[in-house]
Amino acid sequence: MSNIVKFVQPIYDSSSTMTLLHPKFNIEEPRFDQGTYWGRAKHFFITTNPLNILATTEQLEAAKNLLDKYKSGEVKNISEDELWKAKQLYDSAYHPDTGEKMFLPGRMAAQVPFNMVITGCMMTFYKTTPAVVFWQWFNQSFNATVNYTNRSGDTQISTNTVATSYCAATGGALFTALGLNSLVKSLPTLVGRLVPFVACSAANCINIPMMRRLELENGTMLETEDGQQLGLSKVAAREGIAMVTMSRIAMAMPGMVLIPIIMNKLDARGLFRRFPRANAPMQVGLCGVILMFSTPLCCAIFEQRAAIKPARLEYELQLKIKELSKTPDVLYYNKGL
Repeated sequence: MSNIVKFVQPIYDSSSTMTLLHPKFNIEEPRFDQGTYWGRAKHFFITTNPLNILATTEQLEAAKNLLDKYKSGEVKNISEDELWKAKQLYDSAYHPDTGEKMFLPGRMAAQVPFNMVITGCMMTFYKTTPAVVFWQWFNQSFNATVNYTNRSGDTQISTNTVATSYCAATGGALFTALGLNSLVKSLPTLVGRLVPFVACSAANCINIPMMRRLELENGTMLETEDGQQLGLSKVAAREGIAMVTMSRIAMAMPGMVLIPIIMNKLDARGLFRRFPRANAPMQVGLCGVILMFSTPLCCAIFEQRAAIKPARLEYELQLKIKELSKTPDVLYYNKGL
């Protein structure tokens, strides 16, 4: 067992007091209360920690094996802290529904390092058409990867769906960015600096629903509190995708709105005339600092295991629920991230 645990040690600090597991300890649930905003925020501060992407394949497999052995009863004499280190590392790299290891750029832990570079460059090079085309294309390529990786359930997305969604989102972002750039040329510089945010918001409203359109067509799986699957719901799928879209826009807003204001003030004082090469590094750095907080805080706006009242579901599902021996007051589904 010590050989398994040691792989997890480099990612988390083990200085906290080791306590033996309580018999009712539930490894299936996150460590912090997901019914409160701050409980979710604490969970995502750990899950989106960029250091998690430095974990090797061996470390991830060790964390997974430890959890599997604990669930099967092979491992009993283990501290709660050791188990949580494995659980938190596992959650950062494996899909919550399928259990598959996620493509590294699509993991939420990769959001900060990837987005700080992409967002910083989009806001730095927003004036010329070639730069706008390249960075909006690059951003939508990354977003498509994230949306596919963090889709709800085990929905299989065809190559045709991925290609269609990718082209629609990229086209929407380019149309918005280039169109707005041509309209704001005579307006104050600050207005032009905000164009990337508007373009990204429009693209998110296209990219996420398009990438997950099979959920909109077929529905997402509903479960009772104890995990019993009841069927697919299009209503739940629409609500989940809307929540993800709003949280993604909120995630981008602090950096893509505050930084242009800061940069505009610095530019007005002549800083970038004296140090022209400082523009891009400063914007990328500021993006990194802001995203370290906005990413987990905005992921926490809505519960990942979202709840929905049976009365709001499709009529057929309501009939099926009424046939249960114990009618649940609320059902759950994974909204995705």
